[in-house]
Amino acid sequence: MSLNCYLVGAPVQSGTNQPGCLMGPDAFRTAGIANTLQQLGHQVNDHGNVVPLEVERPVSANKAVHHLNETVGWALALNEVACAAVERSDFPIFLGGDHSLSIGSVSGVTKAARQNGREQFVLWLDAHPDFHSLETTQSGNLHGTPMAYLTGHSGFEDSYPELTAKVTPGNVCMMGLRSVDGAEKALLADSDVQVFDMRTIDEHGVANPLRTFLDKVKAADGALHVSLDVDFLEPNIAPAVGTTVPGGATFREAHLIMEMLCDSGLVTSLDLVELNPFLDNRGRTAKLMVDLCASLLGRKVLDRPTRSY
Repeated sequence: MSLNCYLVGAPVQSGTNQPGCLMGPDAFRTAGIANTLQQLGHQVNDHGNVVPLEVERPVSANKAVHHLNETVGWALALNEVACAAVERSDFPIFLGGDHSLSIGSVSGVTKAARQNGREQFVLWLDAHPDFHSLETTQSGNLHGTPMAYLTGHSGFEDSYPELTAKVTPGNVCMMGLRSVDGAEKALLADSDVQVFDMRTIDEHGVANPLRTFLDKVKAADGALHVSLDVDFLEPNIAPAVGTTVPGGATFREAHLIMEMLCDSGLVTSLDLVELNPFLDNRGRTAKLMVDLCASLLGRKVLDRPTRSY
């Protein structure tokens, strides 16, 4: 099925403490994401890069928090663009940028889903749950906060934008976790978020946990947003990320997830985040992420081109 794909660049790096993610959107474009999707029969429109709004928020009581105004400015701009992108396209793709961009992209598509009378679901593919509040983060890096905010937890009042449509915690599935802080672990334990960490994947593989979640999305006729962080992957195949954590998903596990998502026909939007081209090796990670996007949007195993690195 041919889709109208809508690329949205989000050169956000205010949520991290390591420069380079602002080059991510252009790296995805250089790696040929538009041409790759067109070869699969899809239409591709490129919105270009979003520009953050200027905002002024009270200084956080947590002195570790940094770049709050800039991060909130990105969130507000991306929320507006994301909500509109759902209406004007079949498949918005947000090109990051660090994972704080999801504060805006996911809140925007969730708002659109509510307006269309649908439940929003989120598949979070990441080494980290990003389940901190502004009160609990020790690093102050706001790319560690999106899912706590998006599921309506406290600790964001008077700082982040008012959440007009939250994601129901039970509609969130996290896969690939292997770096979870104590505060995040405690908050997750009290939530209905489904967590499949790498221990679970080692024991049961990726297919059964994912199939269980997709059955739930299908039963609700839900909209499904996929947020794919580079650090979900094993660092030796995807080095271009500032938060490398050993023991990630393999090449085949990642492609199998994307192929199953494609087969389900349930995915309605996508984040590609935390690509730091400054840390890459001849574009290796950018190309892999584009290939994963292609698997999500219809490329089959037998169609995969040979890559040399």
